[in-house]
Parts: sequence; structure tokens; C-alpha cells
Amino acid sequence: MKIWLYRGAMALAVAFLILTVVNASWLAPTPQGNPQLIAHRGVSQLYDKEGVGRDTCTADRIEEPVHDYLENTLPSMAMTLQVGAQMVELDIAPTTDGEIAVFHDWTLDCRTDGSGDTRDASMAELQALDAGYGYTADGGATFPFRGNPDNRIPTLEEALQVLSRRAIVFNFKSRDPAEADLLAEKLEASGRRVERMGDAFYGHPNVIARIREYYPDAWSWTAPELEECSRDYVAYAWTGYLPQSCRGRTLVVPLDKQWAFWGWPNRAIARMEEHGGRVLVIGPMDVENHPRGLALPEQLQEIPSTYNGYVWVEDIWTIGPALRPSADRRRADVRAGSEDALPARRVRLGLD
Repeated sequence: MKIWLYRGAMALAVAFLILTVVNASWLAPTPQGNPQLIAHRGVSQLYDKEGVGRDTCTADRIEEPVHDYLENTLPSMAMTLQVGAQMVELDIAPTTDGEIAVFHDWTLDCRTDGSGDTRDASMAELQALDAGYGYTADGGATFPFRGNPDNRIPTLEEALQVLSRRAIVFNFKSRDPAEADLLAEKLEASGRRVERMGDAFYGHPNVIARIREYYPDAWSWTAPELEECSRDYVAYAWTGYLPQSCRGRTLVVPLDKQWAFWGWPNRAIARMEEHGGRVLVIGPMDVENHPRGLALPEQLQEIPSTYNGYVWVEDIWTIGPALRPSADRRRADVRAGSEDALPARRVRLGLD
């Protein structure tokens, strides 16, 4: 009996040693490069996400504004260049006259002074709307963004001009592969070299399958792929084997789940890079286990110093300058006002 106990203990010790070495981050090569910040919808107004569903209007639940920029508008895109974003996420929608609008919602009723389905309007009709009309932080007592001519729905071509030197993440909102055809047509016509720029695409599997036919080497993903890779990595990567679901795909690592990913960060990054994959850090999962981006500058401190992958950011306005202070182009008074607003957000997020 003693000899079997001894052998069992030795086997466990050897297995523990092997697992420790196989997954030792410090034994892996140090990743090269710096974190790449993805500005979700550009510089935007953050809002309370509690209870938000697919059709919830979010313009009427924004925080007290500390800057003048609205998501998916040209000034917002331009400002991302001034606050340290490496990539800008944009939402796209086709119009009745064969153009592509940069706009998030399926309908116009929430954010604009229009109504009806976004895809039932022409580009001219969309650009005649006030895209800041519905934003309020005080339950409708005031609407601080109404009447500003800069707050209009831009065309894809206008967005490409502003972001000619920045990578773009294109978000398809529908399941129709024809939208991928239209986007590829517009990108080719503009002369944009998608794969060289580092552009990315995400959305429904039907649409992403089509866009991959045009840009097989570009970064792209679907929600099911993200879930499968992360689940399989946690389940199997302790062996040193990278699951097939992660090869050439994207590993999503929430801030509050980093401990669950074998070999994090250096070994995990090396495994993904070896097989043509990418790593994306997001903020902590919410109470309903939904993903979200970074919303507070101190969350950057939770990311390992050697991390060189992508970071999904909800508030590039404060987080970009926090990561790279030398890139901060905000006025001193605006910077101070932004910092003064953060305590209320920490309380709302349950982080204070």
C-alpha cells in the first residue's frame, strides 16, 4: 500500500511540475509590441447598460456629458486620433440608394429626429437628420446635442477619409451577406488596402463567411467563434495544445477572468501568435455575464505589462490618454472635468 501511495504522490508531483513548466508565462518569450486600443464607436457618450436589450434606446440614459462627441460621427472619429486609439470600431448600415451609412441603430427613433427603419432611408434622407437629437442625461429635461450640424450620420466614404491612417473594425448589424458584398465593393472603390491597414470585421456568421472570401487574411470574428475559442482554451490549453477553435481566430480574455487562461499572459500570447491567432482583452463581465469594454483608466493597471494584443475600450476619451499621456490632446479644463466624472461611474459599475 505504501509503495502505491508513494508512486501516486510521485506521479502527481511530476504532473504538477510538467503542467507548471508547460504553462509558465515567465519561461515564454516576452511579447513584442504594445497594447492596441480599439475605440468602440469612436469617442462616445457612455450610458448605463443595466437592463439594456437589443431594442433599448441608449441615447436617453447617457452619463452627464464631459465632452461634445457622439458615437459614429466624423468629429468623434477624428478625435480618436488625438486620444491614442489604434483602431476605431464603426457600425455600418446600407441605404436604399446603394450607399453605406455609419450608424448603430436598426431604427432612427432613438437618436435622431427621424423615425422608421434605418435601412429604409436613402443616404440623403439620413444626412438630413439631427443625429444628436435624442441624447439626454437628465430624463429629457435637456438635450445638449440637438442642433449641432456636426452631429449627422456620415457616409462610409467620409469615414474612410477621416480614418485613412487608422485601422477600422467594421461591425455588421444584420445577417445578410449582401452587406458584406456592398462593403467590399465600397472598400475596393476607395482604394483602401484592407489587409495592409489591419482592418477587421465582426458580425453574424453568414456575413463574416462572405467577407472572408474577399479578405481571407484580415482579422474577423463571430460571437460563436469567440465563445468556442475561449471555452476550449480554458478546457484544454493546460496540456500545451492550442485548440483548433483558436488557431487563426481570436482569444477573448476578460479582465476578471485572466486567472483562468493557462500560461497567461506570455505563454498564451505565444501560442496564439504561433498559430496566427489574436488576443483581445475586454473589461470585466457584467452581472448578467455579458462582455463589455474598459470604462475606467485604472483598469489598464490590471493588464499585464508584457501584454501586446488588442484592448476593447468603451471610453477611449479617458483610457487612451491614461495609457499614453504623451498622446493627450485634451484641454486642461476638459481633462479635469472628465476626471471629476469618474467617481460616479465607479459607483454605477460597482467598482467603488
